[in-house]
Amino acid sequence: MAASIVGMQGVLRRAMVPSLVVILGATGTGKSKLAIELGKRLQGEIISADSMQVYQGLDIITNKVTAEERARCRHHMIGFVDPLVNSYTVVDFRNKALALIDDMHKRNKLPIIVGGTNYYIESLLWRILLDTGENKDCKDAVDEAGNRKTELEKLEGTELHKRLAKVDPEMASMLHPNNKRKIARSLQIHEETGIPHSRWLEEQRGHEGGGGLGGPLRYPDPCIFWLHADIKALDERLDGRVDEMLSAGLIKELRDFHIRYNQQKVQEDSQDYQHGIFQSIGFKEFHDYLTAPEDSSPQEKAELRHKGVEALKIATRRYARKQNKWVQHRFLRRPGDNVPAVYGLDVTDVSKWEETVLNPALQILDSLSKGEEPAVAPIRVQGGEQRNTQSYHTCDLCDKVIIGDLEWTAHLKSKKHHYHTRKKRKLDPGCDPPQSACAPPVPAGNPSEDETCRDSPGDTRTVRADVPVALRNLRRL
Repeated sequence: MAASIVGMQGVLRRAMVPSLVVILGATGTGKSKLAIELGKRLQGEIISADSMQVYQGLDIITNKVTAEERARCRHHMIGFVDPLVNSYTVVDFRNKALALIDDMHKRNKLPIIVGGTNYYIESLLWRILLDTGENKDCKDAVDEAGNRKTELEKLEGTELHKRLAKVDPEMASMLHPNNKRKIARSLQIHEETGIPHSRWLEEQRGHEGGGGLGGPLRYPDPCIFWLHADIKALDERLDGRVDEMLSAGLIKELRDFHIRYNQQKVQEDSQDYQHGIFQSIGFKEFHDYLTAPEDSSPQEKAELRHKGVEALKIATRRYARKQNKWVQHRFLRRPGDNVPAVYGLDVTDVSKWEETVLNPALQILDSLSKGEEPAVAPIRVQGGEQRNTQSYHTCDLCDKVIIGDLEWTAHLKSKKHHYHTRKKRKLDPGCDPPQSACAPPVPAGNPSEDETCRDSPGDTRTVRADVPVALRNLRRL
């Protein structure tokens, strides 16, 4: 293996193939461990694509790499943003990270992206983000844009959705009314440019190399690794990691951070757990514990602490599932030239880590650097050719809005929907379940171009049937 690594280093220096390595996976799968080992062996440097790790503080809860780990391989994009800043955006991250990647290429270093945060990774792989305005380097302009987006997000989701439907009905048909961040961003883009967000996205898809998912790839032939594990084993590992965080001083870290940055906001009733580092998983879960009255009994404090720990474990497991779902939808079920191949590495059994993770990764990179087909084939989920359409559905029985045909089909098969269907028929045997609404309100004079109605198991009608689902992953653009 050592000789192979030396040969691979020489090829990488000459041609830089692959152009970069991206390591995906749920929290707790060992992404940083693999990145460090690859970086050490292949003269690589690591870029953290984690929206919480860019901030200073909360090192334990955000799971930053230790000083010892950073000494083993050079890391970037960690702990450089003031915790009180809430206007740091994915565009800021992208601009800084792209400069780092270009510099690494000039120095014959292999960029290794570790994430993390879905939309941060997307911003580096694809040309999908918009720079609105001409003064992005001006701090006042950045602050003003951030304040405007925050101001919009304070409105009710239904009100925001109505506003978007008036100026960009196509984008409104792709966004759930509860998705206030994306709706606010689409409104902001229209306000700043006078052009609907959907039109910008359509233009990106029309660029050479673009496709249904958005703009073209930024770099040719990136190598994508997906670290995955049996869900039961992963849940146990995540619960254990929370316990390790507690032993490492998590409660003290949270208390110190709260006193320094959040206590005054709580007293003024202006705390915000939706922006910046304050949205980190683990901080808001301990809100009741951190703000407990001073005269609370030891038993009351212990109960609040236990409640916070359990909430943290639940939120962490939920986030891991969300990360895996994104990989499956964004990469594995989306055919097309602008979707890189993904190589799966099973991390279920940590005792076989070198055998099942490190060595296969090195072998894949060795083959790619030589222009050969890796012995390990990239993964594709069966049925990946099926295209999900961004139709807007509402289920009156369950009082839910569903975006996407695949999601709608899944909802119709869900236990909750069947329960409400049976309940309705029991209460009124002669009445069929009510029809679902067709689409969000579209202003007069702006009808949807391909509005259609069709039968389905839940008597629903759909619109905008050819808008790709992956646009939903453009978060806080």
